[in-house]
Amino acid sequence: MDKWLWAARFFKTRTLAERACELGRIQSNGQPAKPAREVHPGDLLLVKNASGDFQIEVLLLSEMRGPAAVAQTLYRETQASRELRLRLAAERKATPHFESMRDGKPSKRDRRQLGRLKGRF
Repeated sequence: MDKWLWAARFFKTRTLAERACELGRIQSNGQPAKPAREVHPGDLLLVKNASGDFQIEVLLLSEMRGPAAVAQTLYRETQASRELRLRLAAERKATPHFESMRDGKPSKRDRRQLGRLKGRF
């Protein structure tokens, strides 16, 4: 399992793929997958990583990591999974980004306001 996930470029290293399996972030046919589990064509995998949640069907096997174009031929993402990921990405993009603090130290006015909030003045 970890070798296939690495070859399909879901994880940068086999160690990260193995860790994801151990943490239960990989499911094979509805069952939590261990790193040593064998992958077969036709298996349905649920892969949760930093890029999002992927629901994929295994098409081909590979133990060698190759270019991204070759790696994408190893699996097919379900339509529902693709739509959900794109919708979540659009929602994140539409959400306004607020900065918590300005750069630099607070001004004299800011320090006075902080002091009032803390009950010092």
